[in-house]
Amino acid sequence: MERSIEHQAIIQAALDYIEGWHEGDAQRMERSLHPDLAKRIVMRKTSPYGGDQLSQISALGLVQKTRRGIGLKPREERRTSVTVLDQSRHSASVKIETPDTVEYLHLSTWNEVWVVVNVLWELKEG
Repeated sequence: MERSIEHQAIIQAALDYIEGWHEGDAQRMERSLHPDLAKRIVMRKTSPYGGDQLSQISALGLVQKTRRGIGLKPREERRTSVTVLDQSRHSASVKIETPDTVEYLHLSTWNEVWVVVNVLWELKEG
């Protein structure tokens, strides 16, 4: 089945995001993100004294961490699955799976380019 140009652009934005992270390519990461992106993870607390906490990073913080190589992975450890879960005219939901994480991305067109607006992610067990 042939995919639409829009569908391919959504996948490319998601790949720029995750591959940019794994390659330490800050320019690729930055072009995939909306400037007001919020990437969030719920940090699970097992202590009886504290509950779960929400940790967040901005687009600028993510680009800076990418530039520092925080997410670098050898090519053989970069197995990535990208699935478009839903797509409308200007919005899409995408699931990215890597060996270590599951990430749910919300994308939108911004100045006629698909960009990541929100990310909710978690580490895989084990």
